Amino acid sequence: MINPVMIDHRPVAEIRMRRVRQLHFVGIGGAGMSGIAEVLKTLGFTVTGSDVAESAAVARLRALGIEVWIGHEAGHVTGADVVVISTAVKVDNPELLAARELRLPIVRRAEMLAELMRFRIGLAVAGTHGKTTTTSLLAAILAEAGWDPTYVIGGKLLSSSSNARLGRGEYLVAEADESDASFLHLQPHVAIVTNIDADHLETYQGDFERLVDHFVEFMHNLPFYGLAVICADDPVAARIVPRIGRQVLTYGVEQSADVRATKVEESGFCSRFTVEAPDTPPFACELAMPGRHNVLNALAAITVAHDLGVPIHAIQQALNGFQGVGRRLERRGQLVIHGHAYPLIDDYGHHPREIEATIQAVRSAWPDHRLLVIFQPHRFSRTRDLFEDFVRALSTVDQLVLLDVYPAGESPIAGADGRSLARAIRNRGVVDPVFVTEADEVPGVLPDMLPSTTESAAPTLILTLGAGNVGSLPALLLGRFAEVSDA
Repeated sequence: MINPVMIDHRPVAEIRMRRVRQLHFVGIGGAGMSGIAEVLKTLGFTVTGSDVAESAAVARLRALGIEVWIGHEAGHVTGADVVVISTAVKVDNPELLAARELRLPIVRRAEMLAELMRFRIGLAVAGTHGKTTTTSLLAAILAEAGWDPTYVIGGKLLSSSSNARLGRGEYLVAEADESDASFLHLQPHVAIVTNIDADHLETYQGDFERLVDHFVEFMHNLPFYGLAVICADDPVAARIVPRIGRQVLTYGVEQSADVRATKVEESGFCSRFTVEAPDTPPFACELAMPGRHNVLNALAAITVAHDLGVPIHAIQQALNGFQGVGRRLERRGQLVIHGHAYPLIDDYGHHPREIEATIQAVRSAWPDHRLLVIFQPHRFSRTRDLFEDFVRALSTVDQLVLLDVYPAGESPIAGADGRSLARAIRNRGVVDPVFVTEADEVPGVLPDMLPSTTESAAPTLILTLGAGNVGSLPALLLGRFAEVSDA
Protein backbone atom coordinates (compact mmCIF):
# COMPACT_ATOMS: atom_id res chain seq x y z
CA MET A 1 0.00 0.00 0.00
CA ILE A 2 1.21 3.48 -0.84
CA ASN A 3 1.43 5.69 2.23
CA PRO A 4 0.32 9.18 1.17
CA VAL A 5 2.13 12.18 2.56
CA MET A 6 0.30 14.09 5.29
CA ILE A 7 1.07 17.78 5.18
CA ASP A 8 0.05 21.04 6.77
CA HIS A 9 -0.36 23.51 3.92
CA ARG A 10 -1.22 26.54 6.02
CA PRO A 11 2.37 27.86 6.01
CA VAL A 12 2.55 27.22 2.26
CA ALA A 13 -0.68 29.14 1.71
CA GLU A 14 0.60 32.02 3.81
CA ILE A 15 3.87 32.19 1.85
CA ARG A 16 2.26 32.00 -1.58
CA MET A 17 -0.63 34.33 -0.74
CA ARG A 18 1.24 36.46 1.79
CA ARG A 19 -0.33 39.70 0.56
CA VAL A 20 -3.81 38.28 1.06
CA ARG A 21 -5.51 38.09 4.43
CA GLN A 22 -9.16 38.72 3.60
CA LEU A 23 -11.17 37.45 0.65
CA HIS A 24 -14.68 38.53 -0.29
CA PHE A 25 -16.92 36.20 -2.34
CA VAL A 26 -19.68 37.70 -4.48
CA GLY A 27 -22.26 34.93 -4.90
CA ILE A 28 -20.86 32.91 -2.00
CA GLY A 29 -23.90 30.63 -1.73
CA GLY A 30 -23.24 28.86 -5.02
CA ALA A 31 -22.15 25.24 -4.84
CA GLY A 32 -18.62 25.82 -6.12
CA MET A 33 -18.13 29.16 -4.36
CA SER A 34 -19.24 27.99 -0.92
CA GLY A 35 -16.85 25.03 -1.00
CA ILE A 36 -13.83 27.16 -1.87
CA ALA A 37 -14.81 29.71 0.78
CA GLU A 38 -14.99 26.95 3.39
CA VAL A 39 -11.54 25.60 2.51
CA LEU A 40 -9.98 29.07 2.62
CA LYS A 41 -11.61 29.78 5.98
CA THR A 42 -10.18 26.52 7.33
CA LEU A 43 -6.76 27.51 5.97
CA GLY A 44 -6.90 30.55 8.24
CA PHE A 45 -7.94 33.36 5.91
CA THR A 46 -10.65 35.85 6.78
CA VAL A 47 -13.56 35.22 4.43
CA THR A 48 -16.68 37.30 3.83
CA GLY A 49 -19.36 37.02 1.20
CA SER A 50 -22.69 38.09 -0.19
CA ASP A 51 -25.55 36.48 -2.06
CA VAL A 52 -29.02 37.31 -3.27
CA ALA A 53 -30.90 35.01 -0.88
CA GLU A 54 -30.64 32.92 2.25
CA SER A 55 -29.85 29.25 1.69
CA ALA A 56 -28.59 26.15 3.46
CA ALA A 57 -25.11 26.90 2.12
CA VAL A 58 -25.21 30.43 3.53
CA ALA A 59 -26.33 29.11 6.91
CA ARG A 60 -23.47 26.61 6.96
CA LEU A 61 -20.90 29.28 6.10
CA ARG A 62 -22.17 31.52 8.88
CA ALA A 63 -21.87 28.60 11.30
CA LEU A 64 -18.21 28.37 10.28
CA GLY A 65 -17.69 32.01 11.24
CA ILE A 66 -17.96 33.54 7.77
CA GLU A 67 -19.83 36.85 7.60
CA VAL A 68 -22.40 36.70 4.79
CA TRP A 69 -24.65 39.56 3.68
CA ILE A 70 -27.88 39.11 1.75
CA GLY A 71 -27.97 41.60 -1.09
CA HIS A 72 -25.12 43.34 -2.86
CA GLU A 73 -23.69 46.67 -1.69
CA ALA A 74 -20.42 48.40 -2.50
CA GLY A 75 -19.45 48.61 1.17
CA HIS A 76 -19.28 44.82 1.47
CA VAL A 77 -15.84 44.75 -0.17
CA THR A 78 -14.35 47.04 2.48
CA GLY A 79 -11.29 45.40 4.01
CA ALA A 80 -10.95 42.75 1.32
CA ASP A 81 -7.62 42.10 -0.36
CA VAL A 82 -9.18 40.00 -3.13
CA VAL A 83 -12.70 39.68 -4.55
CA VAL A 84 -13.82 36.29 -5.88
CA ILE A 85 -16.76 36.22 -8.29
CA SER A 86 -19.01 33.51 -9.66
CA THR A 87 -20.10 33.33 -13.28
CA ALA A 88 -23.57 34.51 -12.22
CA VAL A 89 -22.26 37.94 -11.17
CA LYS A 90 -23.37 40.69 -13.56
CA VAL A 91 -20.95 43.33 -14.83
CA ASP A 92 -22.96 46.07 -13.09
CA ASN A 93 -22.90 44.37 -9.68
CA PRO A 94 -22.14 47.15 -7.13
CA GLU A 95 -19.56 45.03 -5.31
CA LEU A 96 -17.74 44.26 -8.54
CA LEU A 97 -17.78 47.94 -9.50
CA ALA A 98 -16.48 48.91 -6.06
CA ALA A 99 -13.68 46.34 -6.30
CA ARG A 100 -12.61 47.83 -9.63
CA GLU A 101 -12.73 51.32 -8.19
CA LEU A 102 -10.48 50.18 -5.34
CA ARG A 103 -8.20 48.37 -7.82
CA LEU A 104 -8.61 45.10 -5.93
CA PRO A 105 -7.67 41.84 -7.67
CA ILE A 106 -10.84 40.23 -9.04
CA VAL A 107 -10.60 36.49 -9.63
CA ARG A 108 -13.08 34.00 -10.96
CA ARG A 109 -14.06 30.96 -8.95
CA ALA A 110 -11.99 28.61 -11.12
CA GLU A 111 -8.88 30.77 -10.70
CA MET A 112 -9.16 30.50 -6.93
CA LEU A 113 -9.71 26.75 -7.19
CA ALA A 114 -6.61 26.54 -9.37
CA GLU A 115 -4.63 28.35 -6.67
CA LEU A 116 -5.80 25.84 -4.07
CA MET A 117 -4.91 23.01 -6.43
CA ARG A 118 -1.34 24.30 -6.66
CA PHE A 119 -0.94 23.46 -2.97
CA ARG A 120 -1.88 19.81 -3.62
CA ILE A 121 -1.85 17.01 -6.17
CA GLY A 122 -4.93 17.88 -8.19
CA LEU A 123 -7.46 15.29 -9.33
CA ALA A 124 -10.02 17.03 -11.56
CA VAL A 125 -13.29 15.65 -12.90
CA ALA A 126 -14.58 17.18 -16.15
CA GLY A 127 -17.53 16.27 -18.35
CA THR A 128 -21.01 17.44 -19.22
CA HIS A 129 -22.70 14.95 -16.90
CA GLY A 130 -21.67 13.05 -13.79
CA LYS A 131 -19.01 15.40 -12.44
CA THR A 132 -20.45 15.79 -8.96
CA THR A 133 -21.14 12.10 -8.37
CA THR A 134 -17.76 11.02 -9.77
CA THR A 135 -15.89 13.61 -7.69
CA SER A 136 -17.79 12.53 -4.58
CA LEU A 137 -17.05 8.85 -5.19
CA LEU A 138 -13.35 9.51 -5.72
CA ALA A 139 -13.17 11.60 -2.55
CA ALA A 140 -14.99 8.86 -0.63
CA ILE A 141 -12.57 6.19 -1.88
CA LEU A 142 -9.49 8.20 -0.90
CA ALA A 143 -11.02 8.93 2.50
CA GLU A 144 -11.79 5.23 3.04
CA ALA A 145 -8.14 4.46 2.28
CA GLY A 146 -7.10 6.89 5.02
CA TRP A 147 -5.60 9.40 2.59
CA ASP A 148 -7.61 12.32 4.02
CA PRO A 149 -8.13 14.28 0.77
CA THR A 150 -9.22 17.86 0.37
CA TYR A 151 -12.31 18.09 -1.83
CA VAL A 152 -14.44 20.79 -3.43
CA ILE A 153 -17.65 19.38 -4.90
CA GLY A 154 -20.64 20.91 -6.68
CA GLY A 155 -23.11 19.06 -4.45
CA LYS A 156 -23.51 18.13 -0.80
CA LEU A 157 -21.98 14.84 0.32
CA LEU A 158 -24.75 13.31 2.40
CA SER A 159 -22.23 11.57 4.67
CA SER A 160 -20.78 14.90 5.81
CA SER A 161 -23.57 17.37 4.94
CA SER A 162 -20.91 19.45 3.20
CA ASN A 163 -19.57 20.03 -0.30
CA ALA A 164 -16.00 20.79 0.79
CA ARG A 165 -13.38 19.73 3.29
CA LEU A 166 -9.75 20.59 3.95
CA GLY A 167 -7.84 17.36 4.51
CA ARG A 168 -4.26 16.76 5.61
CA GLY A 169 -3.48 14.47 2.70
CA GLU A 170 -1.68 15.54 -0.45
CA TYR A 171 -4.63 15.15 -2.86
CA LEU A 172 -7.28 17.67 -3.83
CA VAL A 173 -10.34 16.34 -5.66
CA ALA A 174 -12.48 18.88 -7.51
CA GLU A 175 -14.89 19.38 -10.37
CA ALA A 176 -13.65 21.07 -13.53
CA ASP A 177 -16.47 23.23 -14.92
CA GLU A 178 -16.70 23.62 -18.69
CA SER A 179 -19.84 25.78 -18.61
CA ASP A 180 -17.86 29.03 -18.90
CA ALA A 181 -14.57 27.50 -20.13
CA SER A 182 -13.03 28.32 -16.75
CA PHE A 183 -11.72 24.77 -16.35
CA LEU A 184 -8.80 25.88 -18.49
CA HIS A 185 -7.45 27.67 -15.40
CA LEU A 186 -6.88 24.33 -13.67
CA GLN A 187 -3.62 22.40 -13.89
CA PRO A 188 -4.34 19.03 -12.29
CA HIS A 189 -2.11 15.97 -12.22
CA VAL A 190 -4.97 13.63 -13.15
CA ALA A 191 -8.06 14.58 -15.16
CA ILE A 192 -11.21 12.59 -15.87
CA VAL A 193 -13.59 13.24 -18.77
CA THR A 194 -16.89 11.48 -18.09
CA ASN A 195 -18.58 12.51 -21.36
CA ILE A 196 -18.94 15.45 -23.74
CA ASP A 197 -22.41 16.61 -24.73
CA ALA A 198 -24.06 19.67 -26.27
CA ASP A 199 -24.59 22.08 -23.39
CA HIS A 200 -23.50 25.63 -22.55
CA LEU A 201 -22.92 26.20 -26.25
CA GLU A 202 -23.43 29.94 -25.77
CA THR A 203 -19.94 29.94 -24.22
CA TYR A 204 -18.55 28.37 -27.40
CA GLN A 205 -20.27 30.57 -29.99
CA GLY A 206 -22.80 27.81 -30.66
CA ASP A 207 -20.04 25.55 -32.02
CA PHE A 208 -19.98 22.04 -30.54
CA GLU A 209 -16.57 21.26 -32.02
CA ARG A 210 -15.20 24.33 -30.27
CA LEU A 211 -16.46 22.83 -27.00
CA VAL A 212 -14.71 19.55 -27.85
CA ASP A 213 -11.49 21.43 -28.62
CA HIS A 214 -11.61 23.04 -25.18
CA PHE A 215 -11.74 19.60 -23.55
CA VAL A 216 -8.63 18.61 -25.51
CA GLU A 217 -6.92 21.82 -24.42
CA PHE A 218 -7.89 21.11 -20.82
CA MET A 219 -6.27 17.67 -20.98
CA HIS A 220 -3.06 19.29 -22.15
CA ASN A 221 -3.00 21.32 -18.94
CA LEU A 222 -1.83 18.06 -17.41
CA PRO A 223 1.93 17.83 -16.86
CA PHE A 224 3.80 15.51 -19.22
CA TYR A 225 3.75 12.88 -16.47
CA GLY A 226 0.02 13.35 -15.80
CA LEU A 227 -2.84 10.97 -16.51
CA ALA A 228 -5.97 11.46 -18.63
CA VAL A 229 -8.89 9.16 -17.77
CA ILE A 230 -11.52 9.01 -20.53
CA CYS A 231 -14.88 7.23 -20.80
CA ALA A 232 -14.71 4.77 -23.70
CA ASP A 233 -18.50 4.43 -23.73
CA ASP A 234 -19.07 8.07 -24.65
CA PRO A 235 -18.53 8.45 -28.41
CA VAL A 236 -17.38 12.07 -28.29
CA ALA A 237 -15.04 11.57 -25.33
CA ALA A 238 -13.63 8.46 -26.99
CA ARG A 239 -12.80 10.30 -30.20
CA ILE A 240 -10.58 12.84 -28.44
CA VAL A 241 -8.25 10.10 -27.13
CA PRO A 242 -5.95 10.16 -30.21
CA ARG A 243 -5.60 13.94 -29.79
CA ILE A 244 -4.31 13.77 -26.21
CA GLY A 245 -0.55 13.88 -25.88
CA ARG A 246 -0.53 12.43 -22.37
CA GLN A 247 -0.83 8.97 -20.89
CA VAL A 248 -4.45 7.86 -21.23
CA LEU A 249 -6.50 5.22 -19.45
CA THR A 250 -10.00 4.52 -20.74
CA TYR A 251 -12.88 3.04 -18.77
CA GLY A 252 -16.33 1.68 -19.54
CA VAL A 253 -18.26 -1.45 -20.39
CA GLU A 254 -16.90 -1.37 -23.93
CA GLN A 255 -14.57 -4.23 -24.83
CA SER A 256 -11.89 -1.72 -25.83
CA ALA A 257 -11.73 0.00 -22.41
CA ASP A 258 -8.59 -0.36 -20.30
CA VAL A 259 -10.66 -0.64 -17.11
CA ARG A 260 -13.97 -2.42 -17.64
CA ALA A 261 -17.17 -3.06 -15.74
CA THR A 262 -18.54 -6.51 -16.54
CA LYS A 263 -21.43 -8.57 -15.17
CA VAL A 264 -23.39 -5.39 -14.41
CA GLU A 265 -26.57 -6.04 -12.43
CA GLU A 266 -29.07 -3.71 -10.81
CA SER A 267 -31.15 -4.75 -7.82
CA GLY A 268 -33.27 -2.20 -6.02
CA PHE A 269 -31.17 0.83 -5.15
CA CYS A 270 -27.87 -1.04 -5.70
CA SER A 271 -25.66 -1.78 -8.69
CA ARG A 272 -23.27 -4.74 -8.78
CA PHE A 273 -20.45 -5.24 -11.25
CA THR A 274 -17.02 -6.78 -11.69
CA VAL A 275 -13.99 -4.60 -12.39
CA GLU A 276 -11.36 -5.81 -14.83
CA ALA A 277 -8.19 -3.69 -14.68
CA PRO A 278 -4.64 -4.15 -15.98
CA ASP A 279 -2.29 -6.25 -13.83
CA THR A 280 -5.03 -6.96 -11.28
CA PRO A 281 -7.33 -9.97 -10.80
CA PRO A 282 -11.00 -9.07 -11.42
CA PHE A 283 -12.79 -7.83 -8.31
CA ALA A 284 -16.45 -7.37 -7.45
CA CYS A 285 -18.01 -4.05 -6.44
CA GLU A 286 -21.40 -3.09 -5.08
CA LEU A 287 -22.48 0.53 -5.38
CA ALA A 288 -25.28 1.89 -3.24
CA MET A 289 -26.74 3.79 -6.21
CA PRO A 290 -28.85 2.62 -9.16
CA GLY A 291 -28.31 3.34 -12.85
CA ARG A 292 -25.85 2.44 -15.55
CA HIS A 293 -24.61 6.03 -15.58
CA ASN A 294 -23.63 5.69 -11.94
CA VAL A 295 -21.74 2.48 -12.69
CA LEU A 296 -19.69 4.52 -15.16
CA ASN A 297 -19.23 7.32 -12.62
CA ALA A 298 -17.97 4.77 -10.10
CA LEU A 299 -15.71 3.17 -12.69
CA ALA A 300 -14.07 6.53 -13.41
CA ALA A 301 -13.29 6.96 -9.71
CA ILE A 302 -12.07 3.36 -9.48
CA THR A 303 -9.74 3.87 -12.46
CA VAL A 304 -8.03 6.84 -10.81
CA ALA A 305 -7.91 5.27 -7.36
CA HIS A 306 -6.49 2.01 -8.70
CA ASP A 307 -3.81 3.90 -10.65
CA LEU A 308 -2.85 5.80 -7.48
CA GLY A 309 -2.46 2.55 -5.59
CA VAL A 310 -5.54 2.58 -3.38
CA PRO A 311 -6.11 -0.94 -1.97
CA ILE A 312 -8.98 -2.81 -3.59
CA HIS A 313 -10.71 -3.43 -0.26
CA ALA A 314 -10.86 0.34 0.35
CA ILE A 315 -12.45 0.86 -3.07
CA GLN A 316 -15.03 -1.84 -2.36
CA GLN A 317 -15.87 -0.54 1.11
CA ALA A 318 -16.20 3.06 -0.08
CA LEU A 319 -18.62 2.16 -2.87
CA ASN A 320 -20.68 -0.14 -0.68
CA GLY A 321 -21.01 2.46 2.06
CA PHE A 322 -21.47 5.48 -0.20
CA GLN A 323 -24.39 7.52 1.13
CA GLY A 324 -24.86 9.57 -1.99
CA VAL A 325 -24.90 13.23 -2.96
CA GLY A 326 -27.60 15.79 -2.37
CA ARG A 327 -30.04 16.07 -5.28
CA ARG A 328 -28.51 13.10 -7.13
CA LEU A 329 -31.16 10.39 -6.93
CA GLU A 330 -31.65 11.48 -3.34
CA ARG A 331 -34.34 9.61 -1.43
CA ARG A 332 -36.27 12.30 0.44
CA GLY A 333 -38.92 10.20 2.16
CA GLN A 334 -42.59 9.54 1.47
CA LEU A 335 -45.55 11.72 0.64
CA VAL A 336 -48.93 10.62 1.97
CA ILE A 337 -51.76 11.82 -0.25
CA HIS A 338 -55.35 10.57 0.11
CA GLY A 339 -54.03 7.93 2.51
CA HIS A 340 -51.62 6.46 -0.03
CA ALA A 341 -47.83 6.61 0.40
CA TYR A 342 -45.59 7.69 -2.47
CA PRO A 343 -41.77 7.54 -2.43
CA LEU A 344 -40.17 10.91 -3.22
CA ILE A 345 -36.86 11.12 -5.11
CA ASP A 346 -35.05 14.36 -5.94
CA ASP A 347 -32.48 14.81 -8.72
CA TYR A 348 -30.53 17.69 -10.24
CA GLY A 349 -30.88 16.39 -13.81
CA HIS A 350 -31.64 19.26 -16.18
CA HIS A 351 -30.24 18.09 -19.54
CA PRO A 352 -32.21 15.58 -21.68
CA ARG A 353 -29.44 13.00 -21.39
CA GLU A 354 -29.42 13.36 -17.60
CA ILE A 355 -33.20 13.11 -17.50
CA GLU A 356 -33.12 9.90 -19.53
CA ALA A 357 -30.41 8.38 -17.31
CA THR A 358 -32.31 9.29 -14.14
CA ILE A 359 -35.58 7.89 -15.45
CA GLN A 360 -33.82 4.66 -16.45
CA ALA A 361 -32.25 4.35 -12.99
CA VAL A 362 -35.53 4.98 -11.18
CA ARG A 363 -37.46 2.53 -13.34
CA SER A 364 -34.75 -0.07 -12.74
CA ALA A 365 -34.87 0.44 -8.97
CA TRP A 366 -38.68 0.53 -8.79
CA PRO A 367 -39.79 -1.60 -11.77
CA ASP A 368 -43.36 -2.02 -10.50
CA HIS A 369 -44.00 1.71 -9.96
CA ARG A 370 -45.55 4.29 -12.20
CA LEU A 371 -43.46 7.44 -12.51
CA LEU A 372 -44.79 10.94 -11.85
CA VAL A 373 -42.16 13.54 -12.72
CA ILE A 374 -42.14 17.19 -11.66
CA PHE A 375 -39.67 18.99 -13.93
CA GLN A 376 -38.45 22.57 -14.12
CA PRO A 377 -36.49 23.50 -17.27
CA HIS A 378 -33.32 25.49 -16.57
CA ARG A 379 -32.36 28.39 -18.88
CA PHE A 380 -34.26 29.51 -21.97
CA SER A 381 -31.21 28.96 -24.17
CA ARG A 382 -30.88 25.31 -23.13
CA THR A 383 -34.61 24.75 -23.63
CA ARG A 384 -34.38 26.26 -27.13
CA ASP A 385 -31.23 24.38 -28.15
CA LEU A 386 -32.42 20.98 -26.88
CA PHE A 387 -36.17 21.44 -27.27
CA GLU A 388 -36.94 18.23 -29.18
CA ASP A 389 -34.64 16.23 -26.92
CA PHE A 390 -36.59 17.47 -23.90
CA VAL A 391 -39.86 16.51 -25.59
CA ARG A 392 -38.58 13.01 -26.26
CA ALA A 393 -37.12 12.45 -22.78
CA LEU A 394 -40.13 13.76 -20.87
CA SER A 395 -42.57 11.76 -23.00
CA THR A 396 -41.27 8.53 -21.42
CA VAL A 397 -42.86 9.16 -18.00
CA ASP A 398 -46.36 8.20 -16.89
CA GLN A 399 -47.41 11.59 -15.50
CA LEU A 400 -45.76 14.99 -15.73
CA VAL A 401 -45.98 18.30 -13.93
CA LEU A 402 -44.06 20.89 -15.93
CA LEU A 403 -42.93 24.17 -14.39
CA ASP A 404 -42.03 27.28 -16.32
CA VAL A 405 -38.39 27.81 -17.22
CA TYR A 406 -36.03 28.90 -14.45
CA PRO A 407 -34.24 31.76 -16.25
CA ALA A 408 -30.92 31.80 -14.34
CA GLY A 409 -30.48 35.41 -15.39
CA GLU A 410 -31.49 34.93 -19.04
CA SER A 411 -34.16 36.89 -20.90
CA PRO A 412 -37.15 34.93 -22.26
CA ILE A 413 -36.86 33.39 -25.72
CA ALA A 414 -40.00 32.97 -27.82
CA GLY A 415 -41.02 29.33 -28.16
CA ALA A 416 -38.57 28.18 -25.47
CA ASP A 417 -40.80 28.64 -22.43
CA GLY A 418 -42.55 26.07 -20.27
CA ARG A 419 -45.94 26.44 -21.97
CA SER A 420 -44.42 25.77 -25.39
CA LEU A 421 -42.64 22.69 -24.06
CA ALA A 422 -45.84 21.42 -22.42
CA ARG A 423 -47.74 21.95 -25.67
CA ALA A 424 -45.15 20.03 -27.69
CA ILE A 425 -45.17 17.12 -25.23
CA ARG A 426 -48.97 17.02 -25.29
CA ASN A 427 -48.99 17.04 -29.10
CA ARG A 428 -46.73 13.99 -29.08
CA GLY A 429 -49.74 12.14 -27.68
CA VAL A 430 -48.09 10.05 -24.95
CA VAL A 431 -48.22 12.25 -21.84
CA ASP A 432 -50.63 15.07 -20.99
CA PRO A 433 -48.53 17.40 -18.82
CA VAL A 434 -49.96 19.63 -16.11
CA PHE A 435 -48.36 23.07 -16.46
CA VAL A 436 -47.72 25.42 -13.52
CA THR A 437 -45.66 28.58 -13.48
CA GLU A 438 -44.04 28.28 -10.03
CA ALA A 439 -42.90 25.50 -7.71
CA ASP A 440 -45.21 26.61 -4.90
CA GLU A 441 -48.22 25.75 -7.12
CA VAL A 442 -47.31 22.05 -7.24
CA PRO A 443 -48.87 21.04 -3.88
CA GLY A 444 -52.19 22.36 -5.17
CA VAL A 445 -52.26 20.21 -8.33
CA LEU A 446 -50.63 17.02 -7.09
CA PRO A 447 -53.62 15.52 -5.20
CA ASP A 448 -55.82 15.74 -8.31
CA MET A 449 -53.30 13.64 -10.25
CA LEU A 450 -53.40 10.75 -7.77
CA PRO A 451 -56.15 8.31 -6.71
CA SER A 452 -58.61 9.41 -4.05
CA THR A 453 -58.94 7.75 -0.64
CA THR A 454 -61.58 5.30 -1.86
CA GLU A 455 -59.69 4.27 -4.99
CA SER A 456 -57.00 1.63 -5.16
CA ALA A 457 -53.65 3.24 -5.89
CA ALA A 458 -51.14 1.84 -8.35
CA PRO A 459 -47.63 2.06 -6.86
CA THR A 460 -46.31 5.45 -7.97
CA LEU A 461 -42.98 7.16 -7.41
CA ILE A 462 -42.71 10.95 -7.46
CA LEU A 463 -39.51 12.39 -8.94
CA THR A 464 -38.57 16.07 -8.77
CA LEU A 465 -36.09 17.12 -11.46
CA GLY A 466 -34.23 20.29 -12.37
CA ALA A 467 -31.45 22.72 -11.51
CA GLY A 468 -33.49 25.78 -10.53
CA ASN A 469 -35.53 26.53 -7.42
CA VAL A 470 -37.33 23.21 -7.89
CA GLY A 471 -34.66 22.01 -5.46
CA SER A 472 -36.72 23.55 -2.65
CA LEU A 473 -39.84 21.64 -3.69
CA PRO A 474 -39.21 18.33 -1.83
CA ALA A 475 -39.12 20.13 1.53
CA LEU A 476 -42.31 21.99 0.59
CA LEU A 477 -44.06 18.76 -0.41
CA LEU A 478 -42.89 16.90 2.69
CA GLY A 479 -44.19 19.74 4.84
CA ARG A 480 -47.56 19.67 3.10
CA PHE A 481 -48.02 15.91 2.73
CA ALA A 482 -46.58 14.49 5.93
CA GLU A 483 -47.52 10.98 7.00
CA VAL A 484 -50.47 12.27 9.02
CA SER A 485 -51.86 14.06 5.96
CA ASP A 486 -55.37 13.28 4.75
CA ALA A 487 -55.20 15.62 1.74
